[in-house]
Amino acid sequence: MRRQLAFSLFAIVLIASGIGTPNQAYAGDGFGAGLFGGLIAGTILGAAASGPRYYAPPPVYGEPEPIYTAPPCYWTRGEPVWDDYRGVWVRPRIQVCN
Repeated sequence: MRRQLAFSLFAIVLIASGIGTPNQAYAGDGFGAGLFGGLIAGTILGAAASGPRYYAPPPVYGEPEPIYTAPPCYWTRGEPVWDDYRGVWVRPRIQVCN
């Protein structure tokens, strides 16, 4: 809540300081200073308006969960089979698990 209040007050002061100066703006002598001041003001306002940071929770140590490993399987060519539709011998792919 304080952060929002400080941000609001700073924004009001910044806007009021710009409204209270009726002089014409010239880019002749103070362009670099104005650019630098604008970057600093933008950085301060951006930091004030940004949300809270996220911190990861501390690590929890305990027993590791048992890891299930599937039996090793592989694909290979099976025994030749006669295919009546095509009229040829084919060797189908089969999966072998140990």
